[in-house]
Amino acid sequence: MAKKKETAKITEEELKNVQMYVNALQQLQTQIGSHEMAKYEMMENVKAVRAKLTEVQKGLEETYGDVSINLQDGTITSNDAGNS
Repeated sequence: MAKKKETAKITEEELKNVQMYVNALQQLQTQIGSHEMAKYEMMENVKAVRAKLTEVQKGLEETYGDVSINLQDGTITSNDAGNS
């Protein structure tokens, strides 16, 4: 009959130590994934807002021509002023 081979094990303390670091690493990787997803969603929102701003700017240009708009008070200045 064949002899059973003994299984070697690390100590309980060593096992807990390794498990603690593996769990910490997994949690950090999960958090990174969450942050990357949030970043992706924000980048998509930036694209959407830029597209809407471009639409608004085109509409304003059709209405007022080539002008600069003061974002504080809404006054407009013609960009053609010095080119006459």
